[in-house]
Amino acid sequence: MQNYSGEAGLQYHIQLRPGDVGRYVILPGDPKRCEKIAKHLEGPKLMADSREYVTYTGTLEGEKVSVTSTGIGGPSAAIAVEELCNIGADTFLRVGTCGGIDLDVKGGDIVIATGAIRMEGTSREYAPLEFPAVADLSVTNALVQAARGLGLPFHAGVVQCKDSFYGQHEPETKPVSFQLQNKWEAWKRMGCKASEMESAAVYIVSAYRRARAGCALLVMGNQERDAAGLPNPIVHDTEAAIATAVEALRLLIKKDRETP
Repeated sequence: MQNYSGEAGLQYHIQLRPGDVGRYVILPGDPKRCEKIAKHLEGPKLMADSREYVTYTGTLEGEKVSVTSTGIGGPSAAIAVEELCNIGADTFLRVGTCGGIDLDVKGGDIVIATGAIRMEGTSREYAPLEFPAVADLSVTNALVQAARGLGLPFHAGVVQCKDSFYGQHEPETKPVSFQLQNKWEAWKRMGCKASEMESAAVYIVSAYRRARAGCALLVMGNQERDAAGLPNPIVHDTEAAIATAVEALRLLIKKDRETP
C-alpha cells in the first residue's frame, strides 16, 4: 500500500505509531467524549488529535488501554479500526448513542448490540451481505455482566446501522421514502432494539482483522414510543454507557490474564 504518512509505521489518519495504544481500545464517535472517557483511566495522556480521530492512552488494571474517537458513520469508523489494528490493538468497545426502536427501550437505557443490520455501505466493501455483523461473544458477555453489576437498565439485541441520520428521522421527505419506511417497519417487526451508525462497520472490519468488538449505547430517546404516545424521556448524559464499557474492560482484562 502507498505510504501517505511519509514515515514507516505512522498511521496516516489517526497519526499514531506502534506502541502508542494498548490492545484494548474504547471507540466513541464524538472526539469531545474522549477526554471524558480517558478520566476513567490511570495516567491518561493525549497521544494524537487528527481530523475526527482523538486518542488518549492510559492504564486500567495495570494494562495499557486507549480511547480513540471514530467520527460519525462507517467510513471513518472502519479507518480507525484498520489503523488501530495495524499498531497492535485487537479488542474494541464502541461507546456511543442510539435511538430506540423497540417500545421497551427507553431514553437512559443501555443497548448492548449483539449484532447489527448492515443497512450501510462501508461493510459491503469488506464482506457480502450474507456475512452477519455480530459482536464478539466474550466482549458482549463482559458488557452484559458489567451493566448488570452496575444495576443499569439494559437491553441486549440487534441494532440497525444506517448511513443517513435524516433518512431515519425524515424518511417521508426522501425520494426513496417507500424503501426506507418499509424497511423500518421490518426492523420493528423483527424486534430490533435501536438505530445507530457505526456498529456494523466496526463488527465487520473487526471480523476481517480477527479482532474482538462489542458495543454499548446510550438510548437518547425513542421515536416509536413518542409516536405511540408513551413516555419518551430524552437523555444526553453518556456516563452510564461509558461506565459499562470501562467495567467490561476490567472484566475482560482479568479474564484474558487467566486464559493462556
